[in-house]
Amino acid sequence: MKRRWLCLVIILGIMMIAFPAFAHFQLIIPSRLFIEGSPQKVKLFMPFTHPMEGGPTMDMAKPIQCGVMVRGKKFDLTDKLRPIKLDVFPRWNSNYKEYKGKKATAYVAEYLIKMPGDYQFFIVPKPYFEPAEEKFIWQIAKVVVSAFGAEEGWDQPVGLKAEIIPLVKPYAIWAGNLFKGRVLINGKPAAGIDVEVEYYNQDGAVEDLPSDAFITQVVKTDENGVFSYAIPWPGWWGFSALGDGSKMEYKGKEYPVELDAVIWVKAFALPKGAKQ
Repeated sequence: MKRRWLCLVIILGIMMIAFPAFAHFQLIIPSRLFIEGSPQKVKLFMPFTHPMEGGPTMDMAKPIQCGVMVRGKKFDLTDKLRPIKLDVFPRWNSNYKEYKGKKATAYVAEYLIKMPGDYQFFIVPKPYFEPAEEKFIWQIAKVVVSAFGAEEGWDQPVGLKAEIIPLVKPYAIWAGNLFKGRVLINGKPAAGIDVEVEYYNQDGAVEDLPSDAFITQVVKTDENGVFSYAIPWPGWWGFSALGDGSKMEYKGKEYPVELDAVIWVKAFALPKGAKQ
């Protein structure tokens, strides 16, 4: 009997190694990054998923808060949140057949931008319990939209419990640029923590990676909570700094909370005629 249990433990261990848990990311992707000419609406797309793999998309409860900060003032957009249903896996993902018909709840919101400034949109979702990791994952995410060329405010803290302060203008990035940010957890620089990096592979165009190790890139913060990453190709890139939060109860038992700061930036292809 003991031998059987030992074999079972070994098999489970091998399965855990063979099938690693890839990174969860709270997305907040705006329909446009620049507002020019006249007032325009920005639509925010906010699923909780694995961006490089295209899924699975996890079911979201209604977020605690959604908002925007511009010129030092915050505006609550929570009442503008609207739930939508998404496929757990997109059609281009090979896992789609197994999950055909299964849907997950995500959220969208719209906001009309009328005035110049850098608009820091953010979402504070409810913590998500991940049974496979026996912990809560709480990702607080933001993205910056530039309006009418003001270019002021992108480096100001919003005051979130977990936040990445960009040290590079986050809406004017060429593919190949070095992106840098400072991680604050509960208002303090987070030293020596992992920052997971993933590409938003929304149409499945990026495939045939050398190894699953390339799905999620990982860099470390320094003693001041600063990290850097050279963005290799155009598109949306998410940075998730993995911090520690307090414990939460689930079904009568306490579990740790992974409190993550997330920021999304878009890299642009070099213009025609530019030399690499």
